[in-house]
Amino acid sequence: MRTMTIELPDHVSDVDEKEVRMIVAAKLFEQGKLSSGRAAEVAGITKREFIETVGKYGVSIFGTQPDELEQELENARGAVNWPSINQTTGNEGHVVSK
Repeated sequence: MRTMTIELPDHVSDVDEKEVRMIVAAKLFEQGKLSSGRAAEVAGITKREFIETVGKYGVSIFGTQPDELEQELENARGAVNWPSINQTTGNEGHVVSK
């Protein structure tokens, strides 16, 4: 891996090196440039910790943003033609025993 140096203004005192590493790892993971395992290495944490933490940085491990998921759910609900409870199936009166 290569090493980079980042200079931050003095007034950004509540962000430490671990936080910056996580921010960079999360962004590169979101862009598809790093796998979750490699992003965890960049962040200096385990893969499990990365997966559990990355959501706090607005990044989904599923590659889809929450608003996109909502839209996909709405589209799916509209595309499915569920039979109503009153429709017949043609199997009325048949008893199945075990």
